Amino acid sequence: MTPMLETQDVARHFDVSRPLIQRLLAREGRRTLRAVDGVSFAIPKGSTLSLVGESGCGKSTVARLVVGLYPPTRGRVLFDGQDLAAARADRRQRSRMQMIFQDPYASLNPRWRVADIIAEPIRAFGLIEGRAAQMERVGELLTQVGLSPLDGQKYPHEFSGGQRQRISIARALSSNPEFLVCDEPTSALDVSVQAQILNLMKELQARLGLTYLFISHNLAVVRQVSDRIGVMYLGRLVELAPAETLFTTPRHPYTRALMEAIPDLEMTGRARTPVGGEVPSPISPPSGCAFHPRCPLANARCKAEAPRMLPAGEAQVACHAVEEGRAAA
Repeated sequence: MTPMLETQDVARHFDVSRPLIQRLLAREGRRTLRAVDGVSFAIPKGSTLSLVGESGCGKSTVARLVVGLYPPTRGRVLFDGQDLAAARADRRQRSRMQMIFQDPYASLNPRWRVADIIAEPIRAFGLIEGRAAQMERVGELLTQVGLSPLDGQKYPHEFSGGQRQRISIARALSSNPEFLVCDEPTSALDVSVQAQILNLMKELQARLGLTYLFISHNLAVVRQVSDRIGVMYLGRLVELAPAETLFTTPRHPYTRALMEAIPDLEMTGRARTPVGGEVPSPISPPSGCAFHPRCPLANARCKAEAPRMLPAGEAQVACHAVEEGRAAA
């Protein structure tokens, strides 16, 4: 089957140079921030791929690349087998893709009533004609996400954070999409509310056949919702595996370090080896493997040669230590 979404060696670089006069006086060249530096993955229809990693690793930039908010510096994004640029030019194709943003307090227009917020994509894509028919559809969407049709006459400030995120989900669903990009949709919510939103998203996926790209830094969240998980470090994927495989047998040293950071609620007394050092700057990344300054398994090859994504059991891992058998499972 053709994947719903596929990225092929996608990169996004930003010019963060100082103004020309300052650069001439300081005798420095241009500075490039490599936010995403060659990411490839595919998402089958009806499944969920989650991207995890530390803040600044490029997860949200990938989210913006796959919905067309950023053009890629290199590489291609394919949506249902079609180049994203061509898909975005077609209004019908564009309506098949929507995004749920991280902050429900900032992503809703405070001056609009909820009904108008949800109806905006319906009007923009010309899906339903007539105000009465549009409001009827808005009422259906509000009911679908666990709110009342009467809530459409209220303003966003009259709702809690979890309710606002439900409104954001209803807005995303209003254009009848098949693919949703969820950029940390629960990070601004309380833990109990997070569970409600995640259960709602799983229910909607099962009922509507949705495909998700889920962005998060919370491993407990992604384990609940994901079919596959990709671990990112400094703009690159270092491991891509089925969700349970990643949690039971993490292969990459960075993935293991993330697992060590999960609180041991059962108090098993297992030994923990916290990862040392600081995340390098994406403006001047290390040579070879970007993780080698913090990796306990690094050798001379790691410092000189960037690893490639290679199969390792059910996973794909970019690590010389795993390739050479120096990393015990």
